[in-house]
Amino acid sequence: MASSSRVLLRNSLKQNQSPFLVSPVLVRLRKAVKFPVAALSEDLLRDPSSSSSSSSSSSSSSTSSSSTTSKPVKFRVRAVVTVRNKIKEGFKETLVKHFDALTDNIGQNIVLELISTEIDPKTKAAKKSNEAVLKDWSKKINVKAERVNYTAEYMVDSNFGEPGAITVSNKHQQEFFLECITIEGFATGPVHFPCNSWVQARKDHPGKRIFFSNKPYLPGDTPAGLRFLREKELRNLRGDGKGVRNLSDRIYDFDTYNDLGNPDRAPEFARPTIGGSEQYPYPRRCRTGRLPSDTDMFAESRLEKPNPMYVPRDERFEESKQNTFSVKRLKAVLHNLIPGLKASISADNQDFNDFSDVDGLYSKGLLIQLGLQDDVLKKLPLPNVVSKIQESSQGLLKYDTPKIISKDKFAWLRDDEFARQAIAGVNPIGIERLQVFPPVSKLDPQIYGPQESALKEEHILNQLNGMTVQQAIDENKLFIIDYHDVYLPFLERINALDGRKAYATRTIFFLTPLDTLKPVAIELSLPPAGPSSRSKRVVTPAIDATTNWMWQLAKAHVCANDAGVHQLYNHWLRTHACMEPFILAAHRQMSAMHPIFKLLDPHMRYTLEINALARQSLINADGIIENCFTPGRYAMEISSAFYKNYWRFDMDTLPADLIRRGMAEPDPSQPHGLKLVFEDYPYAADGLLIWSAIENWVRTYVNHYYPHSSLIINDKELQAWYSESINVGHADRSHESWWPTLNNSENLVTVLTTLIWLASAQHAALNFGQYPYGGYVPNRPPLMRRLIPDESDPEYASFIADPQKYFLNALPSLLQASKYMAVVDTLSTHSPDEEYLGERQQPSIWSGDAEIVEAFYEFSAEMRRIEKVIDGRNRDKKLRNRCGAGVLPYELLAPSSEPGVTCRGVPNSVST
Repeated sequence: MASSSRVLLRNSLKQNQSPFLVSPVLVRLRKAVKFPVAALSEDLLRDPSSSSSSSSSSSSSSTSSSSTTSKPVKFRVRAVVTVRNKIKEGFKETLVKHFDALTDNIGQNIVLELISTEIDPKTKAAKKSNEAVLKDWSKKINVKAERVNYTAEYMVDSNFGEPGAITVSNKHQQEFFLECITIEGFATGPVHFPCNSWVQARKDHPGKRIFFSNKPYLPGDTPAGLRFLREKELRNLRGDGKGVRNLSDRIYDFDTYNDLGNPDRAPEFARPTIGGSEQYPYPRRCRTGRLPSDTDMFAESRLEKPNPMYVPRDERFEESKQNTFSVKRLKAVLHNLIPGLKASISADNQDFNDFSDVDGLYSKGLLIQLGLQDDVLKKLPLPNVVSKIQESSQGLLKYDTPKIISKDKFAWLRDDEFARQAIAGVNPIGIERLQVFPPVSKLDPQIYGPQESALKEEHILNQLNGMTVQQAIDENKLFIIDYHDVYLPFLERINALDGRKAYATRTIFFLTPLDTLKPVAIELSLPPAGPSSRSKRVVTPAIDATTNWMWQLAKAHVCANDAGVHQLYNHWLRTHACMEPFILAAHRQMSAMHPIFKLLDPHMRYTLEINALARQSLINADGIIENCFTPGRYAMEISSAFYKNYWRFDMDTLPADLIRRGMAEPDPSQPHGLKLVFEDYPYAADGLLIWSAIENWVRTYVNHYYPHSSLIINDKELQAWYSESINVGHADRSHESWWPTLNNSENLVTVLTTLIWLASAQHAALNFGQYPYGGYVPNRPPLMRRLIPDESDPEYASFIADPQKYFLNALPSLLQASKYMAVVDTLSTHSPDEEYLGERQQPSIWSGDAEIVEAFYEFSAEMRRIEKVIDGRNRDKKLRNRCGAGVLPYELLAPSSEPGVTCRGVPNSVST
C-alpha cells in the first residue's frame, strides 16, 4: 500500500497536481492500512506516462485536440482497483470464491466502464469508454493481504474529456468490497474514485453500480455527462417503498417503530407503535418491509437474534467491528444462559447480600457468585467459541474492574463524588441552575396533585455557607437535577411492575468556594394516593447512622432516575434515534457528489446498524432496557414523552443547551460567545473546545461552496434533504416553529455543526463512560427494587437490623446487574476500526478539492491541540472535578483512544 501510494503521489507531482497530496499527513491513517497489500500487475509500478510512447504523446496532445480540427487519437488509460478481502471466510464463501476464479477466465468477470463528464454530440448521452475487464482475478485468488489491487485498461479518444463516473458490473456469484479506483493516464493527472461499497452479483442485482469521482459538485454545477447518472443513483437509493427488503439491498426508506413488540409470542409482549400518532410521537427509523405479525396487522413481525435485521448493505458493520461486537456479545451470553441457569439458582443467591458479592463479579465471575462451577457451561447448548473464550479468560462471565472503583473503592459513597458525576460523569447534561425555590411542577394538579414542592428553606439553609436561599440563587450557587415531571406520570404503572420501586426525584446542589458541588437535599415523590396522603418526602445529608443509610438509599434512587433519563432521552433519543432521519434523508436526497454529503459521510457510519441492533435487543419488548432499567415495559412510552415534551433540535447545539439550563450566560467577549457560571464543569469546558473546532471547520467548508445565500436556497438536493428530514423523518414535530430555516450560510453552519456534534462528541460524552461508571452497580444502579421505609412500614425493622443488606437488596438482582453490565461493557468498547474526530477514510483523496482537504488537515491538527489542552486540565490541581486523590480524570471528550473500554475517545459517528 505504501509503495503504490508513493507512486500515485509521485505521478501527481509529474502531472503538476496540487502539492497537498504530498504535504505531511496531519491525520492518523486508519489502523487498517498497516495490513499488507498484494502487488499490482507487472507494469503498474512504472510511471504510466512511460508505459507506451504513443500514450504519452496522445495524452499530451489531448488538451490541444479540442482547439484544432485534427482527428482524435486513441490513448491508453488504466484503472487501479482496490478490493478489500474478508479477514475470515466461511467454507461456502471460499468455495464460491474459487468457483468465481475459474469462471472469471471464461467471461464471468468484473467489468468496468468509464463515463465522461461531457456529452457525446452524436448520441446526446454521456461519452463512454469501452468496457474493460478486471485483470488477474483468478491469479490473485489466494493472496492473503487485506487489500488487493487489480487493474483494467481502456483505449479512449483524446476528446473523451474528464472521467466523472465509473460503472461496475459483477458477473461473479458473490459480492465483493470495492474500496477505491484510481484512473491513471489522463493529462489532468490521476482521477480518484473513493467507493467503500459492496458490489453485488449481477444475478442478485442486475443493474450496474455507479461510482462518481471525488470531485464535488452542487446540483446546478453537475457536468452534463453526469446529470442523468446523478438522478438515477438517487432513484435507486430511494426505492419504491414497497416489498420486503433483502440484506443485499441498498434502499433507504422511513417507517415507524412498529417492530418493538412481539404479540405473536404472548399478549404481554405487545407494545404500542411509537411514532406516527399524537399520543406517541417519535422520529422515524429505517424501513425493513417485513410482513405484519400474525396477531396484529399493524405490528411488524419480529426478527430475533442471531438473524440480521435489514439495513442497507453498506451500513452494516465492517468485519473488524463485527468481530469486536460479537466477542463482547458472548459476555452478554447471559441472554441465552439465564433460562438454563435459573433452574440451578436458589432464591438466596439472586440478590447481592454483601459488598463482597459485588466485588466477586470482577474477581471470581458470575457463575461462581451463583454457586455454580464453570463447567455448567459445558452442559448448556452454546457455540464452541464460548468454550474457547472461557478457557482464555478464566471465566467467561468475569468482568473487568470499572474505573470508578479502580483508584478509590469507596469514592462512590461520598457526597462530593455523587455531585461530581453530575458534571463530569456519564450524564453531565441533566443538571440546571436553580432559578426558583421551591421548584414548581408543570403537571396538571387535578391529576398529579399539588404543584408545590415539599422542599423548604429550612431543609437546606444550614448547608449554604451562611447564605440565604435567595442569596445563593442570585449568586448562581444553587443547582438542581429535576426528574419530578418526567417520572411522576408513569410512577403508578412502574411501581405496579414486579421488582420495580421508584420515586420521581429532585436533587439540590450547592456550589462551594472550590467550584465543587455538594448535594444538600433530595425530594422523593410518589403519586398521591388521596387528598391527605404524604406523597412527597425530603431527605437531607446524614446526621447519624440511620439517616446515613436513608441518604444512601435516596442517592441510589436519584441515580436510578438519572440512568433512565440518560439512556432513554439523552443517549438513545437525542443521539441515536433523532439522527436516523437525517441519515436516511441524506442518502435519499443528496448525491455522493454533493459536498454536504461528503462532509457528513463519516458522521453517518454504522448508525443505522447500531440502531437496528437496538430495536432487536435493547429497546424491544423484554429487551435489555425493559429488564434492567426503572421504567420497565413503559420505557419507550417515556422516551416518546421526552420527544413530545422536551426535545428541540435548535436546543441541541452545545451553547444553546448550556444557556437553556442556566449553566452559561451569553457573553460576546468570551471565546465561545458565552461564559460558564463556574469554570470547573468538565463536560462543558472541554465540549466548547470541540464545538468551536467543528463549527470553524464547517463554516470554512460551507463558505467555500456557498459564497452567496442564493446558492443555499436554490440547492434542490440540500433543501430536499432538510425538508425530508423534518417533514418525513421528524413528521410528528415538523409543525414546530423552532426548526431553523436553510436560507443562509449561518443557519446551514448551525444545522451541520449540530449534527456532527451530536454524532461525535455528544454521543461520546454520553456513551463511553457507561461501563467505567455504571459497571459498578452500587455507584449507578439502573433500577431500584425497594422504597425507603418509614417507621410505620413492616420493612423498617429489617432495615434497622441490617441496613447494608437492605441497601444491596434494593439494587438490581445479581442476574439483572450482570446482564446490564454485559451490555454497557459492549456499548463502551471502541473497535479497532474506529475513526475518531479529525480522521476519515482515504484522508487525502476523499475530496477532489485541494483547499478543502487542506482545511480538513487543519481541523485534524486542531483536534490534537484540544487533546493536549484536555490532558493539561486533567493535571491541574485547581480543577478538583477532574484532578485529585482517586478522582477520575475527565477524558470522555479527549478525541483519540486505543481499542477497548477506555473511558475516552470521540468517534466520528454513533456506532455503539
